[in-house]
Amino acid sequence: MIDLRSDTLTVPDEGMRAAMANAQVGDDVYSEDPTVEHLQERLAEMFGKEAALFVPSGTMGNQICLALHASTGEEVIAEQDAHIFHYENAAASVIARAQIHRIRSTAGEMFLDDVRDAIRPSAYYYPRTAAIAVENTHNRHGGTVVSTEYLQELRALATEHNLPMHCDGARLWNAIVATGTSARGYGDIFDTLSVCLSKGLGAPVGSIILGTRVNIERARRWRKMLGGGMRQTGILAAAGLYALDTVLPRIPEDHRRAQRFATGLADIQGVTIDLARVQTNIVAFSVSDWKDADFVQACQQRGLRIAPIRAGVIRAVMYHQIDDAAVEQSLALIRDVLENR
Repeated sequence: MIDLRSDTLTVPDEGMRAAMANAQVGDDVYSEDPTVEHLQERLAEMFGKEAALFVPSGTMGNQICLALHASTGEEVIAEQDAHIFHYENAAASVIARAQIHRIRSTAGEMFLDDVRDAIRPSAYYYPRTAAIAVENTHNRHGGTVVSTEYLQELRALATEHNLPMHCDGARLWNAIVATGTSARGYGDIFDTLSVCLSKGLGAPVGSIILGTRVNIERARRWRKMLGGGMRQTGILAAAGLYALDTVLPRIPEDHRRAQRFATGLADIQGVTIDLARVQTNIVAFSVSDWKDADFVQACQQRGLRIAPIRAGVIRAVMYHQIDDAAVEQSLALIRDVLENR
């Protein structure tokens, strides 16, 4: 079975398992796990931030960061298809006790005039605009990259209105590879970032929050409150360190395979795909005259797992354990489904 539903489907290879098994560990709730400390220090330096904090998941990372910026009755501006709105169980309304103000976009880049208009006046009967959140790369738009030039313009707007910016960087590694912008370049733009180790890099668990030392200490309290204070976490952090060294350099291959898969789909009758939106490791496409569930089931019966990302749009995601042969076989299976219904 070839599984292209997500880049979270990786499993540790022998090298990663060995790194995890041999990790030096301590109690991370006491900040005494040397491997976690090393990972946090390495990523803080990479992104040019004062401090970093390991958390169990990207959702926890995002929600802690939103809570650092927003509080009861306040509002966070985000793109209308943002992960923090669609896939995090309305957590902002529970944890930060804030709401999401959604803005339309082109491939994840919110229209700046709309962002400006969304910033609330100071009248007491409006919610206070507390922050702007950006997702990069953007999942529901098919892995599109929010350009550095756009982010700099958005940063200028945020600064003008004294607003912090948060990056949902679940797949920021893919944006770094696709644009050539350094991690530090993104760190300079955002006040806080949440960066996954389990997407793109292929570690089994974990994300990293990045920000000022003061904010990371506040984040540590939030992490404990939410049940994310773990103990010998170095076993997990070791996988992240291994992935930075061995998997991150292979991300360009994921992007190349996504391009090959996309161009192959474009040649199959009944498939609609916007090749311009295939910018990283995600391929979003549609098929004619099929219900999403029926098409997905037909593919699975032939040995290929893919998944709907929204009504009428199917997603396939490349990762380092998908090779060229799997890409070609997947294309053949989809062609067979569409030609032999």
